[in-house]
Amino acid sequence: MKRLLQHLGAVLLCAFAAGAMAQPGYPSRPIRLVVPYAPGGTTDIMARVLQVPMQEDLGQPIVVDNKAGAGGAIGMKDAAHAAPDGYTIVFINNGLVATTPILQKGAGYDGLRDFAPIGMVSSSPMLVVVNGELPVDDLKGFIDYAKKNAGKLEYASAGPGSFGHLSTELFLRAAGLQMVHVPYKGQAPTLNAVLGGEVKLLITSPSSAMNSHIASGKLKLLGVGTPARSPLYPDTPTVSTVLPGYQAESWFALLAPAGTPPDVIARLNKSLNKALALPDLQQRLNTFGLVAVSSTPEQLRERNVAEVERWGTVIREAGIKAE
Repeated sequence: MKRLLQHLGAVLLCAFAAGAMAQPGYPSRPIRLVVPYAPGGTTDIMARVLQVPMQEDLGQPIVVDNKAGAGGAIGMKDAAHAAPDGYTIVFINNGLVATTPILQKGAGYDGLRDFAPIGMVSSSPMLVVVNGELPVDDLKGFIDYAKKNAGKLEYASAGPGSFGHLSTELFLRAAGLQMVHVPYKGQAPTLNAVLGGEVKLLITSPSSAMNSHIASGKLKLLGVGTPARSPLYPDTPTVSTVLPGYQAESWFALLAPAGTPPDVIARLNKSLNKALALPDLQQRLNTFGLVAVSSTPEQLRERNVAEVERWGTVIREAGIKAE
């Protein structure tokens, strides 16, 4: 009898585990999509671009839930602690995985441990731009110019710990340069600073305003931070052609709480990649300076691990602290 009870207990345990892994008929109710920022920003807009095709494919509403605050940490913490059943997912940028948990003490989540990757959404190169009157024509020329003026040239960022700040620190360390950091409050002032000659260098994400200034010659685009040439700037060489291994790009993805069943992750990944294959959606992303990028969950996991290593090293070695 004892052996029979033990056998029945094992069977019930296996059945329970199988039930936890499988989600027959998923999804059978609305899915909450957490956006860790306020409505109207780029992250929010992109989430809503995905919302329509994915909910049509999944056959259930996707409800965008904006959980802004603490630079995105509030929304990430909320998603991390949600039930891992596939009915809460979160739209993230790479900074929320790789830098926010390090820079913000008490962020309340771990970018790797607390989430299950679903898939990539899009990517945008960080751009290396200088004032149009600077006497350089390419990236190597700028590095040589900066070495001759070591410690005398300034670079702008949207604030200590911002992604532009980290990308520039990575660039300076790779090139062996010394420059003066001038932080500004937000992205727009950094563009005005390099246009006005207050600073000589800016590494930042694309914008329509920046593109117009590059086209007019007021700014010079010297390189892109993606591993390969960006289809958004096909004539611009990568920074890695001069500084091998350099990579700085802003990208977006979908995650779920850790422990979400693999079959649910697979279903969400399939729906996401189907949406990203739509030409209209790809064009919409292009208007934001982004390129649609599909992936498997495992490819996203590998990317997340690499990002945590890359930016964690920069933060620690440069002693960067967010304000």
